[in-house]
Amino acid sequence: MPLEPEHINRFLENDSDMKTRSELIDLLNKRIYKLCFEECQVDRILCTLSPLCSRRFLLKLRILSGLNIEDQPKFCYSVHKNIVLRDFRNKTVVYRPFDAYLYLIDFLDVFFHGDYRKLNKFLSKNEFKEAIKIFDDRINNRDEDFQYLISKEKNYMIFKYGDRIYIIFIDKGYVLCNANRESIISLELLKGLIDLFSKIFFPEVKIRLVPNEHVEVITIIPKATLSEISETPIENEENKKEYYLWNVFPNDLDALSQFCKEINLYIDKRGNFSIKLCIGLESINLRYRDLRLILNIIFRLYNDFYVLWV
Repeated sequence: MPLEPEHINRFLENDSDMKTRSELIDLLNKRIYKLCFEECQVDRILCTLSPLCSRRFLLKLRILSGLNIEDQPKFCYSVHKNIVLRDFRNKTVVYRPFDAYLYLIDFLDVFFHGDYRKLNKFLSKNEFKEAIKIFDDRINNRDEDFQYLISKEKNYMIFKYGDRIYIIFIDKGYVLCNANRESIISLELLKGLIDLFSKIFFPEVKIRLVPNEHVEVITIIPKATLSEISETPIENEENKKEYYLWNVFPNDLDALSQFCKEINLYIDKRGNFSIKLCIGLESINLRYRDLRLILNIIFRLYNDFYVLWV
């Protein structure tokens, strides 16, 4: 029986001989180098249409490991950058670049070409006021359709283009493009994402960061709206608000429970029905696409119950 991946995993986890572990990793590293620099990118058609690593994940490995662009296979990385560009411009691509990583300067070149050198300088030096002037000018005077937010501790800058999310890791110098399956790595980033969506879609919803614990989100169904809801379950979809609360809302709560440390339902001092979500990361692998589900439910509660009442 040949070696299987789990055999190697167990060996690396359990073997205490650092010399043999180091030798095995060195063999792997040499194989990766040969695959990238001697087998894949030298055949430009192969590298463009069918790279030897799935969705060019070895580029991601180098970026997240802190290697510079000089350490990347240059042709492969240029194809990768072009795929992000073509996808952004809604052109045909070999594959959709979900969870694609770029160096900061290349992200800025793709999305803010005319100003990318200035923006790279400002963001690299944490001169956010100057960068904000450029972003706001593009939104207000050039009719560019995007929203953005800088997280409270200024470790992340979050951009929203349509339904696509891009995260600048400011202190790392790289960007996550079209975030989807990747995990949200910090409460600061989680709150920043919710803050951005709140600013756009549900500005009256209360959001609070409880340090080292969770992000707290509170939305309400006002007392006046609640009084109009039938006290007995209904099956008729004619009254959409009542049907939702009796038939859909319990399922939404069940879905939310997968991603929340706590869900509290209570009547507040004003008689409003409050829904408090405590969204944490400690024991939950919360991905960007999971957060979309949470935000969609919050938006529905806000739009169907709170906005109509106001």
